Amino acid sequence: MACASFLPIGCTAEQDASADAAPTPVLVEKPVALAEQKIVEAIGTARAIVSAQLYAEAAGAVESVHFSTGDYVRKGAPLVELDARRERVAVELAQVRVKEAQQLLDRYRRIEDTGALSASQIEEGETALQSAQLELRQAKVALEDRTVRAPFSGYTGVPQVDQGDRVTPTTLIGRLDRRDRLFVDFDAPETAFEQLRKRSIVELHPYSRPEISVTAEVRGIDTAVADDARTFTVRTVIDNGEDAFRPGMSFGVKIRAPGRTYPSVPEAAVVWGGDGPYLWTVRDHAAKRVSISIAGRRDGRVLVDGALSSGSAVIVRGVQKVREGQEVKLVGRKPAPPTIVEQSGSNTTASAGQ
Repeated sequence: MACASFLPIGCTAEQDASADAAPTPVLVEKPVALAEQKIVEAIGTARAIVSAQLYAEAAGAVESVHFSTGDYVRKGAPLVELDARRERVAVELAQVRVKEAQQLLDRYRRIEDTGALSASQIEEGETALQSAQLELRQAKVALEDRTVRAPFSGYTGVPQVDQGDRVTPTTLIGRLDRRDRLFVDFDAPETAFEQLRKRSIVELHPYSRPEISVTAEVRGIDTAVADDARTFTVRTVIDNGEDAFRPGMSFGVKIRAPGRTYPSVPEAAVVWGGDGPYLWTVRDHAAKRVSISIAGRRDGRVLVDGALSSGSAVIVRGVQKVREGQEVKLVGRKPAPPTIVEQSGSNTTASAGQ
């Protein structure tokens, strides 16, 4: 009876010992080499691809204003007309003089063969006609100067004059912008000079809509670095066919560039202890602890600096169940993600998420 009463207890102890001796099941993955991601950040300002401030060629009273804020006008369209009564009279007078000079020259030529006129008189008649024609052209230019026309097709700004105002050649009349594309200029640090090339692609975030991203192409790089700030100007261009942005808007500039390459593991594989982060690896079917330091994070993975090789088997599932030297059983090997290929851009340098 006594033996029978203790038998179950003895059997349970044997089962527990057998369970302790069983290898711990774990899932492993090989580290993937990834480049540390460096981010260049700057602030850019947009400007129209073509922009002009409009002034009159002459002084005078404003007779009419033909544009409103935000109008789209074609090249050559009249925007502002000044009082042109004197100029119209001057054109008419010049036309009369041309007519008189032409009639006189015609009479001279009709009797030229009779010998009644000398060659010098004929030349004087021709010169008089040319002079009258030049006066007419000059009068027409003066009349044309009384109208301010659009120098190119684009959108008008706020009119700065009203009917009846008196203006001079220094009086601002308005602004005209062609904004189907926009330049976005920003200052990049000298340390980013080697990263920037023409036709490189950068990422912009308009401050008015920070949730969206706009692709911009580098179109120009300044020829010199500023002595005081140690920066240089970079010009990019963005498409604005939908007219979503305006000249003067601010854009956050972000460029991602690859840095030093590190082994990377899933975030779930990293364990934190009293002396810092570490990983569990499998060597000879036993768990081996490897101390690491974190170099960065990207795309759900941790870039680590430690005694890891490309062939190391890192435990990515079951890390809380293993101890140093404990026998483990591989229940599967998680396939490593493909290496992420970087597109080199342009801008300033800051280490990716620590």
